[in-house]
Amino acid sequence: MPDVVPYAYAKACGIIGKSLIGKRISSLTGLRSLSELERLIFPESLSELPGRELLISLERRIIARTIRQILLIVDSYEKPPGLLVQMLRVYEYSDLKAVLQNIVSGEKDIPSLCDIGRFGTVNFNAYPDTGAMLKDTEFAFLLLQELKSITSGSADIALIETKLDYLYYQGIIKYMSYLSSEDSAIIQRILVEEISLRNCVWALRLRTYFNKSTKETAGYLMDIIPNNKTGKNYSLASDALKSLDFPLDTRQAWEGWKWENLLNKENHNENWSANPRHFQNAASQYLYRLTLRSFHRHPMSISSIFCFIKLKQFEEDFLTSIAEGLALGIDSTGVFKLLEVSA
Repeated sequence: MPDVVPYAYAKACGIIGKSLIGKRISSLTGLRSLSELERLIFPESLSELPGRELLISLERRIIARTIRQILLIVDSYEKPPGLLVQMLRVYEYSDLKAVLQNIVSGEKDIPSLCDIGRFGTVNFNAYPDTGAMLKDTEFAFLLLQELKSITSGSADIALIETKLDYLYYQGIIKYMSYLSSEDSAIIQRILVEEISLRNCVWALRLRTYFNKSTKETAGYLMDIIPNNKTGKNYSLASDALKSLDFPLDTRQAWEGWKWENLLNKENHNENWSANPRHFQNAASQYLYRLTLRSFHRHPMSISSIFCFIKLKQFEEDFLTSIAEGLALGIDSTGVFKLLEVSA
């Protein structure tokens, strides 16, 4: 197809213009029920399902809609760029994590999976035979390193997820090397912040919820060295590693840390403690704003499509969070507050 990049960019702009992010996010305020959310997102296909079943259905349809819209752009290319395919395959990585979790837990039924069409590589039809599922895929290293622990139910799923995340980001970094310097700079800025924050979230969660030691926590971080033309190498785990020295009950000790402003504020009426959920939500909003600003910086380029995919995935996460909040009796305005989102 001639002029495929301008075509893909125009389609992406059209989809983003109709998405429930940016200026249109305010339409999500004031919702009080899952049925209201369903009418807003899927007015053409309303269901009559009860609460819990409606939640599951909504979440699946929200994810499926995001994938369809991403596929619409990726399939615009006769030979889609590897970077965009790798981004789409994040759903396969997520499905694999869920499947491995089921196997370790002894679940007989396979979890609900995402359909990324011709870009999928794992043979999920072979579930629960891990070897058959992963044969001839990039995930085959798990056969050698983790197969026994997975099938015996003793695997450390969190550690396996870290390895999968590392593999995913290494793929993104590899495909970045084929891009123009301008595209690469825009994408690397977002990617560097995303990986650093991912590591910081993991560090905070492991220390807070699982009482992991500094040494144990360090083993779950992705020690990625990004492409750097200046010749100065730096690890994207460094900010998380620094945080391991800070006490979880003294905010003053965190002053000067790179991501200090994303931590929950002190409340004079109660003792402070680091809140991983607040930090994760604030980090997500920071990355969303960075991506939104970058979307139009280099129009009709691979970096603009990279940002498009990221924005659609932010919308997906936000909509599923609102659905989960509504199912728990929290109205959408309350979910906005919990997620550090302003309309």
